[in-house]
Amino acid sequence: MKNSRTIEWDVDIDLLRKYDRPGPRYTSYPTAPQFSDEVGPLKFLQHVSNPADQHRNLSLYFHIPFCNTLCYFCACTMVITHNRQRIAEYVDYLIREIELLSARVGDRLVRQVHWGGGTPNYLTPDEIKRLTEAIHRHYNVANDVEMGVEIDPRDITEAHLRAFRDGGFNRISMGVQDFHEPTQKAVNRIQPESMTRHYIELARSLGFESVNLDFIYGLPYQTPVTFARTLDILIGIRPNRIALFNYAHVPWMKKHQRLMEPETLPRPEQKLQILKLAIERLTAAGYVFIGMDHFALPDDELAVALRQKTLYRNFQGYSTHADCDILAHGISGISQTPFMYAQNTKDFRQYYAALQQGRPATERGVILDGDDYLRREVITRLMCDFALRFDQIEQQFEIHFRDYFRTELSELDEFIQDGLVEQTDDGITVTQMGRLLIRNIAMTFDKYLRRAKEVRFSRTV
Repeated sequence: MKNSRTIEWDVDIDLLRKYDRPGPRYTSYPTAPQFSDEVGPLKFLQHVSNPADQHRNLSLYFHIPFCNTLCYFCACTMVITHNRQRIAEYVDYLIREIELLSARVGDRLVRQVHWGGGTPNYLTPDEIKRLTEAIHRHYNVANDVEMGVEIDPRDITEAHLRAFRDGGFNRISMGVQDFHEPTQKAVNRIQPESMTRHYIELARSLGFESVNLDFIYGLPYQTPVTFARTLDILIGIRPNRIALFNYAHVPWMKKHQRLMEPETLPRPEQKLQILKLAIERLTAAGYVFIGMDHFALPDDELAVALRQKTLYRNFQGYSTHADCDILAHGISGISQTPFMYAQNTKDFRQYYAALQQGRPATERGVILDGDDYLRREVITRLMCDFALRFDQIEQQFEIHFRDYFRTELSELDEFIQDGLVEQTDDGITVTQMGRLLIRNIAMTFDKYLRRAKEVRFSRTV
């Protein structure tokens, strides 16, 4: 059912083709290639404990890296294991980390909790209970906290869902990727439509307020025809939010991606057609295109934040919690404070050793200087508001925008000529078509790309 606040799209494939190039996703700025070992446990604790930031709320992230089976497309930090003792040990150390970090942040209010992976529901219901109880015991969790968890319906039971719900979780994000069976077989993720529907209905019946479904375009055997059927099913299920990710083929980083036959991947032209089809179908069905990969129903908090220009972007994608610092737990987790990003080690032994010694497992990160802070705000506002007012930036940072960004503004000319950006004396507005290429537009303001040599990113389309 359409809503008067939704906008139908007519996607220009020629422009998608023209601007399809590698680029950052801007879940942070500076981006991960700028992280270094100059940021370790000491600097992390200094920033987390900064008295000037103690009024800021918290978003807690927990990385559960374990999976039962390998999905060939996966680019996450994960490990395949059936060793339950190994998983139980990891939960023990997560609780140690909770105890360590909570003592540093005192009674700062936790507004958001998110579990990602891996497969968080690969924990047993008792382990879920134990971990959620530790969170509520050690942190000052808000009564109306938003708690979300990524789930895989192939390894979940009603007892798992009840354990999450009893622990305060009110949102689930379920990976689907595609309902097309040949695609599922090719990526080693067999997930029947009936299974997906069953656990969505069960989650809703248990009181989960929001259901998000994740899909990927660019996987083996996908065509516009096959994906049209997937979209029919998806629209019929009508989740609150939809994430439609561009498959990042990075076999030099994730060797298991080589298990997929390259000739089965859709051609670049087919990928563009699938993207065009998805955007036009979903927006015609009443979904709001939030930005980049995300869609939401008009009354969803993300859509409301987009209209009210309060949307934010961080390592969890688009968020409504701009007032929160991120405190990450578990291997590879990335914490964020106003002037710092800090990432935990990805090595289990190093992670355990750090916590045994009573220190964070911080391995690398970056401290923002004044220019970084300014450019992050510019990029964030473009990514979230699709507009930028020069006077707001000038007042906040005491600069003259046109002088400071003289080179960058001149480089917007091509976007303006292609109808992706409109520029006035007061600021910049991204057009409807420009929203699909917002990564490219934001790259204009990224000073690190000007001196990058061999940094590899996923493609922008």
